[in-house]
Amino acid sequence: MNNNDRLVRIRYALDLKDEEMTEVFALGDEKLTVENVRDMFLKTTDKTAGDNTFTENEYKTTCTNQQLNAFLDGLIIFKRGRQDPAKKAPQTVTLTDENVNNVVLKKIKIALTLTSDDILDLLDQVGVSISTSELSAVLRKEGHRNYKPCGDRYMRNFLKGLALEYRR
Repeated sequence: MNNNDRLVRIRYALDLKDEEMTEVFALGDEKLTVENVRDMFLKTTDKTAGDNTFTENEYKTTCTNQQLNAFLDGLIIFKRGRQDPAKKAPQTVTLTDENVNNVVLKKIKIALTLTSDDILDLLDQVGVSISTSELSAVLRKEGHRNYKPCGDRYMRNFLKGLALEYRR
């Protein structure tokens, strides 16, 4: 699962329009035009893979880790408003290919003010059952002794559950 796939699924689940997407990116300090955003969702067609091998979706413009992080930060501001500057500044997280699913899960949890029980319910809606301690391990800070990376399967199912819940 690449960043464009994650972005497409988040956009669908939250029913965000092109203009709202550019606004969210702008709130995260990433200046993109509506055309740039549309290019991130436009798949390139590759008919050369005629066999049944798995290939990643390819898009006209690739969403970088920095852009996805900016989008998630902007989504938090878009949904919850700007944080009072007098309060403690939020921690900055650097997205890597290893921790991207964990960060996406945490930031969507913050943006939509979801509790751990809400996340478990979303996963349960799509037939995935995990324990509270498994979820807690995925939500921990990288480097913590109980930290576990979130796999693509759980991310897909979480976003599918989110779509089922928010697109009713």
